[in-house]
Amino acid sequence: MGEHPSPGPAVAACAEAERIEELEPEAEEQLPAAPEDHWKVLFDQFDPGNTGYISTGKFRSLLESHSSKLDPHKKEVLLALADSHADGQICYHDFISLMSNKRSNSFRQAILQGNRRLSSKALLEEKGLSLSQRLIRHVAYETLPREIDRKWYYDSYTCCPPPWFMITVTLLEVAFFLYNGVSLGQFVLQVTHPRYLKNSLVYHPQLRAQAWRYLTYIFMHAGIEHLGLNVVLQLLVGVPLEMVHGATRIGLVYVAGVVAGSLAVSVADMTAPVVGSSGGVYALVSAHLANIVMNWSGMKCQFKLLRMAVALICMSMEFGRAVWLRFHPSAYPPCPHPSFVAHLGGVAVGITLGVVVLRNYEQRLQDQSLWWIFVAMYTVFVLFAVFWNIFAYTLLDLKLPPPP
Repeated sequence: MGEHPSPGPAVAACAEAERIEELEPEAEEQLPAAPEDHWKVLFDQFDPGNTGYISTGKFRSLLESHSSKLDPHKKEVLLALADSHADGQICYHDFISLMSNKRSNSFRQAILQGNRRLSSKALLEEKGLSLSQRLIRHVAYETLPREIDRKWYYDSYTCCPPPWFMITVTLLEVAFFLYNGVSLGQFVLQVTHPRYLKNSLVYHPQLRAQAWRYLTYIFMHAGIEHLGLNVVLQLLVGVPLEMVHGATRIGLVYVAGVVAGSLAVSVADMTAPVVGSSGGVYALVSAHLANIVMNWSGMKCQFKLLRMAVALICMSMEFGRAVWLRFHPSAYPPCPHPSFVAHLGGVAVGITLGVVVLRNYEQRLQDQSLWWIFVAMYTVFVLFAVFWNIFAYTLLDLKLPPPP
């Protein structure tokens, strides 16, 4: 420990800004071929309690004692990382992400250049913020567990592009619901209308060869009570997540949940149709809740226990409604009402693929081993479901309801 050296990362970076526009691959190749376990052993020497955190003073000691093994630019980034932590602690997750180059170049360069926000006090201590700045800060604390990520997001977010994916999907769902409600003359429990299943967007087991139905069923809802909760959850959870992680990642989790939901129904509830966006919604919400639980001490959102309880109650009520409707006497026998299994498919995607996405803000997913494990699991499930839909219905000699 002793006195902290004055590395001056901002000054050094500005002087060499052009040369390090990206942290040069050549420089990174100079690092020793030390596996992640090697750095874990060194980190644990300063963290005997295995808390995952060490003080910035100990962190500097670690860097100085192994400075000969580090590329100068890498060392400079890590010293800037120490300067950026107002709470006086360094997280092992941040350390190993930078050492293994799993962080994006833009993130590492921002730290190296002594970014204004990254080297300032905690975001909650900032005063005189505009309404838009307070909103961005609120989103950061709602979704990100590490202060360094929150500061980087707050300083770099430009609302360009805006969270268009979740807003567009929500508007389309509302538009299709209103159109369907007018054409059927029914808005509450639309699903009980005799002509409801005739819509070409609904997934129906007899029409499972029409591949678009595995996705387009999200634009059909059982009624305004079904649509209402899904829209609220999409806007309250999905939009902030998209603001932080981007449309590509959040759209991927959402669509994966939707497809997994319809495929899960085709495997586990083979005679039932599917409607509603609950597969995608439950993927996002379950991923977000799981991320909060796994990073409980780092998440600084207000009343998080109460809000988690409210979210779980709402999800349970919606799931209970879906189970009740599934076994309620059908309005179009012998075809049953829509299945509830899509909810479970969405949850499965959320706690696997979704969690990996949310836990790796500004980090390359292709460098995360868990990402590839869960992608492989999802691919195996999709292939299994496809073959199941091709062969199982015939082999089991299952009697399906007639097409609508």
